[in-house]
Amino acid sequence: MKLTKLSLRTRIFISMTVLVLLASVLVAAITVYQYKEEAEDYHRERLERKEERIKIAINNALRSTTYPVTEENVALIFREKKRINQISHEHSLPINIYNLSGKLLIKSEETFVSDTTDKQLNQHIIDTLDSGYEKRYLGVSEKNGEHFLSSYTYIKDDKSKPLAILNLPYLEDDNFFSRELWESLKRLGQVYLLMLLIAIVLAYFLSKYITRSLKTISDTIDQTRLDKRNKRIRIGDSSDEIYSLVSAYNSMIDELEESAAMLAKSEREAAWREMAKQVAHEIKNPLTPMRLTVQSFQRKFDPSDPNIGQKVKEYSDTLIQQIDTMSSIASAFSNFAQMPAQKRETLDVVKVVGLALDIFNEDYIIFPSEKEEIIAKFDRTQLIRVVTNLVKNAIQAIPEDQTPKIMVNVFTEKDNVVITVADNGIGITEENKKMVFEPKFTTKSSGMGLGLGMVKNIVETYNGSITFTSQEGKGTVFKVKFPKEQQIK
Repeated sequence: MKLTKLSLRTRIFISMTVLVLLASVLVAAITVYQYKEEAEDYHRERLERKEERIKIAINNALRSTTYPVTEENVALIFREKKRINQISHEHSLPINIYNLSGKLLIKSEETFVSDTTDKQLNQHIIDTLDSGYEKRYLGVSEKNGEHFLSSYTYIKDDKSKPLAILNLPYLEDDNFFSRELWESLKRLGQVYLLMLLIAIVLAYFLSKYITRSLKTISDTIDQTRLDKRNKRIRIGDSSDEIYSLVSAYNSMIDELEESAAMLAKSEREAAWREMAKQVAHEIKNPLTPMRLTVQSFQRKFDPSDPNIGQKVKEYSDTLIQQIDTMSSIASAFSNFAQMPAQKRETLDVVKVVGLALDIFNEDYIIFPSEKEEIIAKFDRTQLIRVVTNLVKNAIQAIPEDQTPKIMVNVFTEKDNVVITVADNGIGITEENKKMVFEPKFTTKSSGMGLGLGMVKNIVETYNGSITFTSQEGKGTVFKVKFPKEQQIK
């Protein structure tokens, strides 16, 4: 999982925890390094102190010997009375003496790592001592898996003339420092484990505190909708960055509400303008034949015509028919524009649907109810309007050359009441399905297409829904569903 895909809170938590872990590792590394440096300094200083004491003992031996103090007599002087072994034993350090050419002359019998004594010194050591720049040569050697320091310096007579080369091998014993280092690391580990636990807890609450404001903003933004009134974000004390973000969001909400109000107003005005155009167009359609009928009557009116009564009747029937058309248009527009009365009546849906079907005398309308009684809360008048509009549409969808059949059902699904109206009409084409509930859509030669739009308006007002399935040439099924108990919008 990529770190960038994690939430800000998780990243803060992980970062703080990793920071404490890195600090622990860094401190442990520095501690190990410091102990190592201290150990090396300790061994060098200890070897230097031993070397000074051994050189004093050697000078004392040179002053007390009976042999002439010359380069050739160095081995004899220190073999006498086993002086080299005595000095080695007193200072607990092996001693090797080489001649000025680097050849081993004598060595103490002090126990040391076997076979670590060189018979011949490296020429580099001799050259370093001969250069005069270094009075002492200190080197680190490894043999048989053992690390040890070796110091090289001249043994001189009382006139500072070099007689031989003194070599002191010093085997490093780091047990003491290792124990101290381990104890120190163990104590540090315990302290940092406690610190890590505390850091995890602090990181959790700190990350939660830091992202709390951002979480509030995120939740509020997720709930922002164009179709409802959005709340402004109110946060107490916050950083400048959070305050700027909240201010920007609140300003956007204010502008959004203003834009939504203007858009809603514009949409309403556009809808009513479109509806007014449709109504005007539908009213003009019957006015034209009415005008032509009246004008024809004026031109052809002859009181002496023996058929004048029949002609007057024809003219009157034409005018009445067009007036009825205008009346139906006005009634349809009025019904669509009127909001359904928001009543909550406890009624028997089966009985009300039966009453709505009673106005139709057609035998092909079948109503086999699943139950004798289904109690729900709805408006009686609006329910009748829903059923009658659906049945009218079903009747008009069946062609004249086909035996009609309309099936009306009422049943329950969980806490919902369902009404279905199925016909065997011509069906609805794919291109018309998405426009079925639009207010001005119709496939009939007369009418305004407001019936299904009105039904949808009524059903949705009562928290319900209306859907349909249709197959061309086979028929259509409209399904109305609404809860038995609901809060009216």
